[in-house]
Amino acid sequence: MKHGFIKTEAVSPDLRVADCRYNTEKIIEALHAAAARGSQLAVFPELAVTGYTCGDLFLQSALQKAAEESLLEIAGASIGLNLVAVVGVPLSVEGKLYNCSAVLCEGEILGIVPKTHLPVHGEFYEKRWFTPAPEETFFISLGDLDYEIPFGTDILFRCCDVPAFVLAAETGSDLWSALAPSTFHAMAGATVIANTAACAEAAGSSAYRSQLTASQSAKSVCGYVFASAGPGESSTDAAFGGHNMIAENGTMAAESLPFGDGFCCTEIDVEKLLYERSRNSLFHPLSGSEDDYLDVYFDLEMKENELTGSYCADPFMPLEGAARAARCEEILCIQAAGLTKRMQHTHSKTAVIGISGGLDSCLALLAAARAMKAMNRPASDIYAVTMPCFGTSKRTRSNAEILCEELGVQFEEISIKDTVLAHFSDIDQPADKLDVTFENAQARVRTLVLMDKANQLNGLVIGTGDLSELALGWATYNGDHMSMYGVNGSIPKTLVRHLVRHEAELAAACGKQVLADCLIDILETPVSPELLPTRETGEIAQETESIIGPYEIHDFYLYYILRWGFRPKKIFRIAKKALGEKYSDEVLIYWLRNFYRRFFMQQFKRSCLPDGPKTGSITLSPRSDWKMPSDAWNTVWMEEVEELEKEVL
Repeated sequence: MKHGFIKTEAVSPDLRVADCRYNTEKIIEALHAAAARGSQLAVFPELAVTGYTCGDLFLQSALQKAAEESLLEIAGASIGLNLVAVVGVPLSVEGKLYNCSAVLCEGEILGIVPKTHLPVHGEFYEKRWFTPAPEETFFISLGDLDYEIPFGTDILFRCCDVPAFVLAAETGSDLWSALAPSTFHAMAGATVIANTAACAEAAGSSAYRSQLTASQSAKSVCGYVFASAGPGESSTDAAFGGHNMIAENGTMAAESLPFGDGFCCTEIDVEKLLYERSRNSLFHPLSGSEDDYLDVYFDLEMKENELTGSYCADPFMPLEGAARAARCEEILCIQAAGLTKRMQHTHSKTAVIGISGGLDSCLALLAAARAMKAMNRPASDIYAVTMPCFGTSKRTRSNAEILCEELGVQFEEISIKDTVLAHFSDIDQPADKLDVTFENAQARVRTLVLMDKANQLNGLVIGTGDLSELALGWATYNGDHMSMYGVNGSIPKTLVRHLVRHEAELAAACGKQVLADCLIDILETPVSPELLPTRETGEIAQETESIIGPYEIHDFYLYYILRWGFRPKKIFRIAKKALGEKYSDEVLIYWLRNFYRRFFMQQFKRSCLPDGPKTGSITLSPRSDWKMPSDAWNTVWMEEVEELEKEVL
């Protein structure tokens, strides 16, 4: 539960139709097993106490009495288990029989939620036995309990220890209705919906259920736990497969396919869900809806369980194979479309790009080539300039030329060495003093050349800087920081690699092996601004990742800080899960501190960025996604990093 992670499971225990004693034993066994695994929420199928397929036996008073006694026994067995459970049970209330989901915690029945939408077709004609949920919530008594239990659909179960954990329930086909109860539950504040279900299997039905469950969790910005009846049900006219699912905000986090083991388990991040709701302007409560709900509070002991869910080390590109290729195509098309519109609007005759032989300028050039193709213009309308100086290596210079030749763009080399040396003389900068002035002067001269060339050619300077560099401030202010349109501005370095590799694969598939080999060599070249003199061997001396840290780590932090607003300790916890086999705790914390330091210090560079298309869920554009004062202090975040260091190192 620490950091908002609620370990959750959906369970379809073995059962016997109408055998409440047997079913109760199996449910209690499953509850104890869930507690032993550290789960805080366990959801069981619809009418699990009796079985869903009892038919007219539901109307037998003996079965109704046994079901009520079983519910009380299950509730009593939950004492000391430190979890909340949702169990399906039929209950007779004021002379009417209801299909219910009972919510239990620490020996207490917190509330009972009757099913609203009852099927009226096929074998399972529920209105034959059950009554739809009443419109109002009221209180009932069960057995010899010394308290009354809330009974109704509009109940929110709130965890006192984790305020973001707000549970609500619906049953089976409630989810299939046009206005599912869970929609209103979520808009009233529920972050987790439990569905006790019983779904007969048919060809294609499981795929449809998965789609529906994931979609509902996305629309409601919630965690959705779906537990369906298993093979223990009667097979008279149908078969039940125990299809269980846990979805979170549109993603299927865990799933047990039909006729499997009937069990799935993962964590639902309720803090993450609240953050998404706070930033999602399309999600808002219905006016007064929260006033119609009864709040029921429960306590759970705070524990830090091991994370069992998977966290991709590459969150900006979690896909593989054909899905990865399709995503790369989509991003490249967005880049090209944005540039196409800007060039058409400005009547630009050329796209001017500083080409270094590195990853970022390579991607910008590839996007520009696609834009020209989209406008039915020749690739020669792209003017690529390489501007060697003190740190330019033979490898990058060669790759720049090969790349331009293979793409059919104009290519020119303009050495800036003499200009930079003259500038050093003008400002009394020693040419052998390898400081920040030595480096940044080169970047600014290159930008000067590109801007003036664009004027000569009635062109547009295409920016090459990427999202990772912007986050870390790894750009020279008014140097490579500036352009007339930045096609890479929303693409992190790790994603740049995927896009360039995708283009290499396309080139190879089309028989353009020279281009493919060049792109692969660019991918294998160390990332560098090439602003310091090369080694005696002519190799790159200045490698970016040895200075500012691995982009793999920084991009991971960037994603969870910007996209989800996670705090440092939570980010470290999931980074350890995703990257811990490759990097030590000390390394992860060191670069986390470094990220926060640079991110806050360099905001002034992001406050005046050129336009550029948004290609994913994150940008640092001051006009849309990220509005931050340039003088904000990082004290709150750095103090937590310091606490983390004391706790871990």
